[in-house]
Formats: sequence, structure tokens, C-alpha cells
Amino acid sequence: MSDSTAINRKAFSTRELVLIAMFSALTAVCAWISIPFGPVEFTLQTFAVFLTVSVIGGRNGLYSILVYILLGAVGLPVFAHFKGGISALLSFTGGYIVGFVFIPLIYLAAEKLFGSKMHIRIASLLIGLAVCYAFGTAWFMFVYGRSVGAVTLAKAMKLCVIPFVPFDIAKMILAVLLAGRIKEALPKN
Repeated sequence: MSDSTAINRKAFSTRELVLIAMFSALTAVCAWISIPFGPVEFTLQTFAVFLTVSVIGGRNGLYSILVYILLGAVGLPVFAHFKGGISALLSFTGGYIVGFVFIPLIYLAAEKLFGSKMHIRIASLLIGLAVCYAFGTAWFMFVYGRSVGAVTLAKAMKLCVIPFVPFDIAKMILAVLLAGRIKEALPKN
């Protein structure tokens, strides 16, 4: 195999680049749809992450989420309440945003190791969500502890995780159901 062939297999097609950008934009729009719910808000970001990964896969989903986070990090208002910048990522909820990266990473690993059967995809999304929750909650406890005062794991879970689990499961189910139809509707080339 020549060097140019090896490079071309790793490069993105125009279709993939468009889908990565499109799903990054969708994640931003879903972040803007938010309902205040204590220190952590109810948004549709997780729905967008689940849909992204379910439609364009773990690899391209990872790049889409990274693009979204980087757009926010450089100051574009892509996070909830049209916020952007490093300060948004360093806030109480920044760990959950950064934690979104684990969802496509785990999905990608599951795809590589176990294939792409429906039960594998759903299990990988659930595990990814659990890791995102763990990372975000640890981040919340650290930032909250430094700025407001120490918070117990139980209290952090009560504020940041438990109220959101049923909604995130519902968003995951909806995303998985919609993904099949969206894939069918997308042009193949």
C-alpha cells in the first residue's frame, strides 16, 4: 500500500466534514434550549450528543463534539445561555461539557471491540453517560468546593445527576430511534 493510499483512508470525506460541522451546530442549538434546574441546567445537549454519535458514529461523533467544545473554548456562544469561553468550561457545569467527549470515545471503543448491534450501541451510550456524569460530578465538586464550600458526593449527586437521569435516558431513547430514520434520509455520497 502506498503512502498516499494510507493517508486517504484516514482523511475525512467532504460528506463526513459536513456532517461533523452540522452536528456540532446542532449541539450548540440544543445547548441554547435550557431550563434552569438548580446549579445544573436541563438542556438538550445530551440529546444532541446521543444523536450525533448514533448517526455519524464514534469517530466522527468524537470530532463533532471536540469541534463544539473548541468553538465554545475560543469564545463562541455555543453553550447554554449563549455562553462561551474558557470561563464557561471552568464553571460548575464545565465538567459535564468536557465529559461529553467520553460518550463517543466509549461508543467508538464498543464499535471496534463488539460491533454495532443495537444492544451494544445502547450499552455504550449508557456507559458513556455514566462516565460523563462521573467526570462532571467530580468537576462540580472541585469547582464548587473551591468557590462556595465543600459539598458531599451525595449532595452533588442529588443536585447534578439524580434529577437528570430519567430525562437523559428518554433523550437517549429518542436519539436512537431517530438515528435510523436520519441515516436513511442522508445522502450516501
